[in-house]
Amino acid sequence: MYRVAMLSVHTCPLAALGGKESGGMNVYVRDLSRELGRRGLFVDVFTRSQNPDVPQVGDLGPNARVIHLKAGPEAPYDKNLVHAHTAEFTANLKEFARKENIGYDLVHSHYWLSGLVARQLQSEWKTPVMQMFHTLGELKNQVARTNEQQETPLRLESEREIMSFADRLIAANPLEKAQMIWLYGADPTKIEVIPCGVDLELFHPIPRDEAKACLEMPQDHRMMLFVGRVEPLKGIDVLIEAMALVLKDKDVLQDEVCLCIIGGDPDADADSLDREMSRLQRVREKLGIADVVTFHGKRDQDTLPYHYSAADVCVVPSHYESFGMVALEAMACGTPVIASKVGGLTFTVRDGQTGFLVPSDDQRALADKLSLLLTDGNLRRTMGQQAVQLSKRYSWSIVAEQVVAAYRDLAGHTRPQVCCRGSPQLSTTKTCCCD
Repeated sequence: MYRVAMLSVHTCPLAALGGKESGGMNVYVRDLSRELGRRGLFVDVFTRSQNPDVPQVGDLGPNARVIHLKAGPEAPYDKNLVHAHTAEFTANLKEFARKENIGYDLVHSHYWLSGLVARQLQSEWKTPVMQMFHTLGELKNQVARTNEQQETPLRLESEREIMSFADRLIAANPLEKAQMIWLYGADPTKIEVIPCGVDLELFHPIPRDEAKACLEMPQDHRMMLFVGRVEPLKGIDVLIEAMALVLKDKDVLQDEVCLCIIGGDPDADADSLDREMSRLQRVREKLGIADVVTFHGKRDQDTLPYHYSAADVCVVPSHYESFGMVALEAMACGTPVIASKVGGLTFTVRDGQTGFLVPSDDQRALADKLSLLLTDGNLRRTMGQQAVQLSKRYSWSIVAEQVVAAYRDLAGHTRPQVCCRGSPQLSTTKTCCCD
């Protein structure tokens, strides 16, 4: 069976969600690796060490490991600065493989920084590369509101370069495939559409009264929920402003509803408080709804099903999403979703069936749909039931089967050699590793 080098250079799949650099990609890499391991593939996930006290090798499940490699400071680090340390990361990865005498059938890289490492491995190991970007710099620039939010020319050029040399490109939906072709000139014959998945054993409906009791939430309260990184791209300010409109339209709801925001670190001191978190706290205070909008910080994924199940609606107000895994997780828990009509969300959320799609950056449209779902219990229940059924199409077992098929196509003719002791060795090795 295949041995896969999974690259997640800038962020660890074991990181708590909602941090500055942790989100859907972390979940994707972790859950896909676990599912591949259960199918008998051997998966090593290589990521940058952010804590010298964490063991270099960690367990992800049967046949799957996460391997922390030194590359720059062993601390949380701005991902835009990680590029300067990719050579060190690559060298340490190759040294790890050499010491353990491991050969890989293919490299599966995630995000553009990992793609640059994959190119060196492809060149030296003669190993095929599969690349998934998760977000595209050109698309992020189209919705950026300030120069600071613009992606660097280095990222854009690197993405173009990766699309040229990668043996296979994975798009999360047909629109992303089209964007790769239109914006980057990618070869359409190299692009395969494989959606993201959801862990249906973890994300499933929990009785609402049980979920609320677990969260110590009043049973008569109605909760709107946001889950994700706290950054301008996510449109949280639009959601807070829409919340204010809902309360203005329906004064009777003032003491009955809350907006729960999961992500970021709201308890940091004033000097280290994230700029976007600080801005959002000012927005809620200016609107006079600080007692309604609550920031709960990062949460382990095991607790999220209780939040989704306790919520009346989950809101994904992003200005850009390549897929939108939060929407899928909420739907699997039986919670309707209101999402921006952008990117992959237009494929994940069925407008009028599992929730609603609204124009990005439109507070009024978002407020109207929030009010509708908050006041129509039958509609919420119907949409929630339909959401659960739709989510079953995205189980990791279904998604992993498509990934394995792509692996077979890529790696079928480039299997590593086996030495006389039965150990796999790098495909570029011409003589037995025992010599």
